[in-house]
Amino acid sequence: MPAVELDRTDLLLLAELQRQGRLTNAELAERVHLSASACLRRVQRLEREGVIAGYRAEVDPERLGLGLQAFVRVQLNRHDSAAITAFSDFVNSWDEVVACHALTGDMDYLLQVVVHDLEHFSRFLLDRLLNQAGVADVNSSFVLRTVKVFRGLPLSARS
Repeated sequence: MPAVELDRTDLLLLAELQRQGRLTNAELAERVHLSASACLRRVQRLEREGVIAGYRAEVDPERLGLGLQAFVRVQLNRHDSAAITAFSDFVNSWDEVVACHALTGDMDYLLQVVVHDLEHFSRFLLDRLLNQAGVADVNSSFVLRTVKVFRGLPLSARS
């Protein structure tokens, strides 16, 4: 899918919405120096064109008792389309996996896993990942501290 043409005002709108997605249209319009109707039209266009893919709440995992986060590199036993589809289906059915990326290099996938504690991680790893998903090898790294959290895409990095 090709990139959408965005002007300076579109980028300002996106930056504000990434910072604070619950702004009212009037607040957003004021911040980007547009009338409320012009602001609404632009946001609706960005939504319609798929630039704004959705809205969601940022939830603190610690407040939910999800105190352990790990990054798990996965290598599959087989790489045919059926094995890849089966692995993708498994990963998408597991709530503990909050993100999964296909990789280049010696490992096939990188999973971001969020669980309650080490026992929960152990059950996830042994009962699900290693037992069900056609996995040959895993390598896990636990998050000790988060230095920078995702705050939105780098809008200023566009060429």
